[in-house]
Amino acid sequence: MPILVTAMFTFPLGEDAALLPRTAALTEAYHELLAASQQRLARWEPWAAQPPTPDSTRSFLEASGRAWLEGTELPVAIAVPAGDRWQLVGSAGLRISAYSQSAEAGYWIGAAFEGRGLVTRAMTALLDQAFGPLGLARVTVHTAVANQRSRALATRLGFTEEGVHRQAISFPDGRRDEAAYGLLAAEWLARRTNGEGTSHR
Repeated sequence: MPILVTAMFTFPLGEDAALLPRTAALTEAYHELLAASQQRLARWEPWAAQPPTPDSTRSFLEASGRAWLEGTELPVAIAVPAGDRWQLVGSAGLRISAYSQSAEAGYWIGAAFEGRGLVTRAMTALLDQAFGPLGLARVTVHTAVANQRSRALATRLGFTEEGVHRQAISFPDGRRDEAAYGLLAAEWLARRTNGEGTSHR
């Protein structure tokens, strides 16, 4: 049974989902979701190689909260309504470099919620922030070459594949190639002006 949370702040993604600040206030529910997703995430993310502990999850979320206040990260959890509370189903975020006016995007979703367009909508909201209020010039996505779902999402959002970094990711069983994608502010704003970037697939 998923642990449900309340939230002082939400960013709606339509009537069936919202973004919540990814902070230590979500520790119990986020840890449950992360633990349930760990083996699946470990296929693509070196940080998921070991099962999380409640303490490691709290430390990660505390660091996310500090980074948000410092302006170096925009970390959110993806949630769906469950009565008068929220069920966490995924995560998304931007790691921001003020020096280069750029950010690196990351995202994942629980297996039961794939195919509902939740990550697409979450990333659309984050990119609107990146290229709007945050004034960034560029956002990148880096993902394992074999991670076709992640690569397809980047393409769907308008990112351009910029190359493959050979053996750039270190996993416990060896190194793997990484696909690099980039999106420029002008490209995103043109898509939004043309009504693109809103797909719920």
